[in-house]
Amino acid sequence: MTWQVEALCVGRKQRFRGDELSAIAKLALDGPVAITRLGLAGDEQADPVNHGGPDMAVHLYPLDHHAFWREQIGDHELLGNPGAFGSNLAVRGIGEGDVLLGSRYRLGSALIEACQPRQPCWKIEHRFGTKKMVKAILASGRCGWFFRVLEEGTTQAGDELELVEQGLPDWTIARVFEALWGTSERTDPTTLREVAELPPLADKLRDKILARLDAKA
Repeated sequence: MTWQVEALCVGRKQRFRGDELSAIAKLALDGPVAITRLGLAGDEQADPVNHGGPDMAVHLYPLDHHAFWREQIGDHELLGNPGAFGSNLAVRGIGEGDVLLGSRYRLGSALIEACQPRQPCWKIEHRFGTKKMVKAILASGRCGWFFRVLEEGTTQAGDELELVEQGLPDWTIARVFEALWGTSERTDPTTLREVAELPPLADKLRDKILARLDAKA
């Protein structure tokens, strides 16, 4: 299975709220882009404690979700930007329910692996100047996800995102997100423990889950 990458987006650190910096504003690039273990060349993170690193190297927020947001918040000018939600890859036709944790994809000459859903934070609401967006993400599961880079390489807009190896059966990004942060059911400690034991899961997220379970023990 393949999906075309319509744009590759990166962001620079800039003032976001008061003196606080953020690189959530991603803009499309022209030409070939290098993909390293830490992500697309030129992409920055203002908060390295909570963003970036090998398990948050490449972010994909489906372009198809922009239509959902137009229904929720109106035709906001940012929704015309393929990197509006901090996404590095602008792709249509793929969603959280289509991607299995640990699935591997060829992107240009790079090889990337889906390793965790994205947890929504207040910066999305501040960027759009709209409240309750985080609540809508939690309720709808429209979270996006992160890839780690297994093989570095280069890619450019127009290249295909090609599925080359399926991940863990039944463990879609949507299911992992629901188990961790979704709002349709109460969080189940047994399920959380099962998620924490999934080998492809990002290590930092695994540690957070185990700490959460220990705190409740």
